[in-house]
Amino acid sequence: MGAAIDCRCLPGFNFVHPGYQTSGCERNSSIGDVYTIEELGSTRWEDQPYMVLSFSDIEQCKNACLEDLNCQVAVFTDQSCSKQRLPLRYGRRVTTSNIVLIKKVDISSTPPAADTTVPKGSRKKGRIVILIIGVLITALGSILLVISVLVLWKHNAWAYKRMNELNGDAERNDNVAPRPYAYEEVEKMTNNFNEEIGRGGSGIVYKGVIENSQKLVAVKRLEKVAAEGDKEFQTEMRVIGRTHHRNLVRLLGYCLEGPKKLLVYEYMSNGSLADILFTPERKPYWEERMGIARSIARGFLYLHEECDRQIIHCDVKPQNILMDEYMCPKISDFGLAKLLQQDQTRTSTCIRGTKGYVAPEWHRKMPVTVKADVYSFGIVLLEIVCCRRNVDWSLPQDEAILDELVSHYFESGELGKLVGDEEIDKRQLERMVKVGLWCIQDEPSLRPSMKKVLLMLEGTVEIPVPPSPKSFLSTI
Repeated sequence: MGAAIDCRCLPGFNFVHPGYQTSGCERNSSIGDVYTIEELGSTRWEDQPYMVLSFSDIEQCKNACLEDLNCQVAVFTDQSCSKQRLPLRYGRRVTTSNIVLIKKVDISSTPPAADTTVPKGSRKKGRIVILIIGVLITALGSILLVISVLVLWKHNAWAYKRMNELNGDAERNDNVAPRPYAYEEVEKMTNNFNEEIGRGGSGIVYKGVIENSQKLVAVKRLEKVAAEGDKEFQTEMRVIGRTHHRNLVRLLGYCLEGPKKLLVYEYMSNGSLADILFTPERKPYWEERMGIARSIARGFLYLHEECDRQIIHCDVKPQNILMDEYMCPKISDFGLAKLLQQDQTRTSTCIRGTKGYVAPEWHRKMPVTVKADVYSFGIVLLEIVCCRRNVDWSLPQDEAILDELVSHYFESGELGKLVGDEEIDKRQLERMVKVGLWCIQDEPSLRPSMKKVLLMLEGTVEIPVPPSPKSFLSTI
């Protein structure tokens, strides 16, 4: 039998499993250890060095290995320093004259291990401290949560109270009737009716200023007011005064002294829709015109369905739609139909409204409903789309009447001719035209309500193809 093999670990290494020489060796070290070099007799491993350096003496080789974290063993032979890293496999003694430098933990510089055994009393005291800290953190969190809930509740309560106050103010404002003015006050307000800013079927409009607030106003002097008592007139003023909507001109006050009847309105700085629609240099862009159409529809929806008492305007036309400083359209002269004599408007007797905008039922002595306003709105909508008047005899005869021209181009698929070179969305153009043609149907029951009109203008409902409307202009 051959001699038994004696396997040993390098200095600073121990067997992985004590007593089993074939289990391999591992270094005895930990983080923070200080290393030194121990020399060993001639030894060689199967692993090749990862770096070979040239040094004149062994001390340089030692320092080079100590400064290199990868270096575990250095072999110095004839001014050659060969570095090797772990693992070192199959090491054995050799007869060559080399010196092996082993990196090992410097025991003399390693501080003694601290006694990690914690007395039972200390462990108990530590648990109590941790418990106290946990309770304090939980209590602090609960207090912060309560404070947050109280702050949020207080904020919401304040907001709710403020909302109620605002709503209360709005309700009080809704119930406040327009202010009555003495005739002398209105004279002073208008500088003795010095500046005329408009004239229509119901009267002349003057510019004025409320002295205390310096607020601009428009004062309308009503002409040919129906013979009714002061009480009935004041009742109508209260009804008109309670109609508040962003697309309605607000009535601020009135004057009632015998035959002198005047209305004080908020001032509209950009004139009427007719002023901007039929003046080429002020012509609004397509999107602006579509916004104006929708806003007017919202105003009429309020008058027809949402205010305290249904109001039929009876004289819808661009001149009665005024524009504020932000170019927002506001309907004016609503609620005046009951106050005016039947023959004062510029049409035949017993017909209210303006030539070109009057619904056919006026001529047939049929009951007039909100659908009469829908008809007039349809005419105005076509004027908004085309930026021209409904009746213009300066044009060729086959183009003079707008609703007939629009109907013809719609049936022939030539709607683009209505807007010329203006670049617009053709689907929007078709939708607007279809809404207008539905509104001007001869039969009132075929016309949509203003609610349906608004939905169609907004594109939220489908619009069927309208039948061809009949023109009644020749009978007006």
